[in-house]
Amino acid sequence: MEPLNEIQFDILDVLYFVEPYEKILEEVSYPESIVRDELRNLLSMRLIQVMKYKEEVKDYVPTSIFDSHNFRGCYFLATKEGLMKHNGR
Repeated sequence: MEPLNEIQFDILDVLYFVEPYEKILEEVSYPESIVRDELRNLLSMRLIQVMKYKEEVKDYVPTSIFDSHNFRGCYFLATKEGLMKHNGR
């Protein structure tokens, strides 16, 4: 697997805890279109996952149901693999 680029590293830096898309945009200093593309890349590499709040358990759970063209309202979290790759850099 190829090394993380600087944008991917910065995004993973934010995702140690579940964070909304808007928070990622605030924390990284890249244009939204680039952040969106890198989120798609990180998802395809299985380094992050999309989360949704499940009222029954009062917590966020992974979901594969989301609009990949509109990340507003989505929540993200680094996977174990993503954290290991981030820490191993």
